[in-house]
Amino acid sequence: MELTKKRHACVRLEKDGQTLVIDPGGFSEQDAAEGADVLLVTHEHPDHFDPGKLRAVLDARPAAELWALASVAGQLAAGYPGRVHTVGQGDTFTAAGFDVQVHGELHAVIHPDIPRVTNVGYLVDGAVFHPGDAFTVPGHPVDTLLLPVHAPWNKISEVIDYVREVAPRRCLDVHDALLADLARPLYDTHVGNLGGAEHLRLAPGEGTEG
Repeated sequence: MELTKKRHACVRLEKDGQTLVIDPGGFSEQDAAEGADVLLVTHEHPDHFDPGKLRAVLDARPAAELWALASVAGQLAAGYPGRVHTVGQGDTFTAAGFDVQVHGELHAVIHPDIPRVTNVGYLVDGAVFHPGDAFTVPGHPVDTLLLPVHAPWNKISEVIDYVREVAPRRCLDVHDALLADLARPLYDTHVGNLGGAEHLRLAPGEGTEG
């Protein structure tokens, strides 16, 4: 697979002429999901879920399909019969040649006074894991962990411990739109030195092998 980092939590995976896009939300480029065959959404928060971007793909590409948890799928399913699929913890499916496992149930705690929404992560081809907004451990070997490096719900010690627990070969920063450039070297140093895995940071539009 070829993996391309898009802004914030969005990534594109390409294999055998097919494209899978995860979380093309409101912080991502307007064309982040353009040309996708498979769309995956981890949860309903607007930095991960932009209905307009998803509808644009589904309208332009009649063969494109979307997989998401009920809070997202329910908002789009009526307009695209048979093309919007609801998934949850433990589900598996194959789409456009990609094998996907679904892990997790709830968003991380932002504050005890804020109700937790549902959240799922996706393990693609047994290699690349996107946890959404949670520190979900999939219970399967992970080659590339898409690491939510900065968010209102986490701190750097938790990020490092999450890398250690998942124990991937490498981790790649996502969920980083709110992280100031001044702070990035500090995060790079701590995650790289303490996480126990190769640490990779890509600018939006840069790619690597998945």
